[in-house]
Amino acid sequence: MAMEDGHDLHDDNWVIPQDDIAGRLSDLARSLQRETSEDAVLEQLVRTAVTLVPGADEASITLVAGRHRVQSRAPSGELARTLDQLQERTREGPCMSAVYDEQTVSVPDMRAESRWPRFSAGAAAAGAGSMLCFQLFVEGDNLGALNLVGRSAHAFTEESDYVGWLIASHAAVAFADAQKLHQFKDAVATRDLIGQAKGILMERYGITASQAFIMLVQVSTRMNLKLLVVADELATTGSFPMRRRSKD
Repeated sequence: MAMEDGHDLHDDNWVIPQDDIAGRLSDLARSLQRETSEDAVLEQLVRTAVTLVPGADEASITLVAGRHRVQSRAPSGELARTLDQLQERTREGPCMSAVYDEQTVSVPDMRAESRWPRFSAGAAAAGAGSMLCFQLFVEGDNLGALNLVGRSAHAFTEESDYVGWLIASHAAVAFADAQKLHQFKDAVATRDLIGQAKGILMERYGITASQAFIMLVQVSTRMNLKLLVVADELATTGSFPMRRRSKD
């Protein structure tokens, strides 16, 4: 039904014009480029999903490792966090099985859902009426997904599918970039820590950077400790880790 101002009316809810969606997604892309942490990127994605997807009351980014270990990232509220925990506890649910094989999984009515009976019963009891999940990536047995939760049954429409898919497409790229940023920061921190440890050894023993690195590697091998652990101990205390005494 068309209104005088050019908006459409669908199921008693305003339909967001497609050009408006495109504009908001462009704003999202620009804002994500300004974020400097992985958590900030994921929180921004979740906020946008709840704001733009019709029927979405809560949302989260879910990581599933080995098809059973669930990590809830940036849940918008307690219900989203509870559903992720429920999927891990029951080892079933939309992220635990179907999303590996389907890019989108819809749960129109949680109380009538039979694919995952234990999860569905717990989710309905927690206050979830429906869910809509979008695959972000699959790497072997590891999965990333965007989960949208509606408190009422049949909360999501075809428009929800469309807008959710657009956001998920942006989320997949942003999530990959965020992980690279996190890995880069870890790499920089590791390099700096090893550099500090090498500097201590160079000053203490009058040796070169290469010789200091070899010494760190030798201590790491002899004590059966990771190189980063040895470097951290030396940079923090000024001494190498103490050798563990064997038990009689």
